[in-house]
Amino acid sequence: MSKLQQLLFPHSLPNSAVLALEDGSVFYGKALGATGTSVAEVVFNTAMTGYQEILSDPSYAEQMVTLTYPHVGNTGTNGADNESSTVFARGLIIRDYSLVSSNWRDEKDLNAYLVEHDVLAISDIDTRALTNLLRKNGSLNGCIMSGPDLDETKAIELAKSFAGLEGKDLAKEVSCKTSYICQEGTFNLAKNEFQSMQKQSYKVVCYDFGIKRNILRILRDLGCELTVVPAQTSAAEVLAMQPDGVFLSNGPGDPAACGYAIAACKEFLQQQMPLFGICLGHQIMALALGAKTVKMKFGHHGANHPVENCAEKTVLITSQNHNFAVAEAGLPDSLEVTHRSLFDGSIQGIRHKNQAAYGFQGHPEASPGPHEAKKLFEPFITSMKEQNNG
Repeated sequence: MSKLQQLLFPHSLPNSAVLALEDGSVFYGKALGATGTSVAEVVFNTAMTGYQEILSDPSYAEQMVTLTYPHVGNTGTNGADNESSTVFARGLIIRDYSLVSSNWRDEKDLNAYLVEHDVLAISDIDTRALTNLLRKNGSLNGCIMSGPDLDETKAIELAKSFAGLEGKDLAKEVSCKTSYICQEGTFNLAKNEFQSMQKQSYKVVCYDFGIKRNILRILRDLGCELTVVPAQTSAAEVLAMQPDGVFLSNGPGDPAACGYAIAACKEFLQQQMPLFGICLGHQIMALALGAKTVKMKFGHHGANHPVENCAEKTVLITSQNHNFAVAEAGLPDSLEVTHRSLFDGSIQGIRHKNQAAYGFQGHPEASPGPHEAKKLFEPFITSMKEQNNG
């Protein structure tokens, strides 16, 4: 390519990339990570830290993440901070990529990490303008294209052709294939290693709809013996394990499409099994109890979302990642709303009035994010303790 061509067509440089949206909007920037084409739903995340945990969160399957914090990559990546075995996000969109990573735990720079996991990324675009567009119009389908031969017309067509997430069951796609035992506690930063918890007081079966590792680690810290099972495991199989409680994890996609999980949850409720649902699991439990779910305009994604405890009138700062929510309309009388978002008033927490069944929309394991919501695990632990003592 000649210097004149580079001046006239800067977007055609080998390290260039384009982000095209289904509404025809186009953003040109620099390519990072893998080379090629990726199509998914574009959302924005307002967290200031934790890009590695965000990328490896299975709840981002079939989504591209726009980080509103402008400076990304400065702490590198490491093997301990992954929230799953791979990267589920289909793309990363950022303002400024740091060429230097400086952290005592850094093992690999972000660009190499993206290449390793075959994830496309684009930098040097106006993420503020993109976020405002998504807030105004709602989450949009998009296409990241990188390489020497960019075609914005084709990229727009690919974005328009993406089916979206409504009605899509992604939980069974990101779930583990076989059951396994989790024995890892939370990370001890001083020792730079994961804790090994010995005392186990409660036997808990965890449904993997796209579970994050730190959720399991916190449950281990709280004295739970954990068996993680695939998303489509039947209630009969779980009940045969004789658990003290069942945990319903976070995950991607439309909760209403997970009919197998809703059916299993109904059986657990009939058996008076203590239940705790997070994010997608919270939505699945609500559906099993007769509530409805709705797709939000642009969802909640970030580590700084204020949530009110309705009874105590106190506020938690929480980590969030969801595009669906429990609907206000038609909420069954058997359910009590325990928490609400202070951003938009949407339902953030529920509990059954007559049995031990709890749900929370955010991610109380705080990876990334603040740790004050960890106490949301307490009612579930207490209900199992009372059941054992009874």
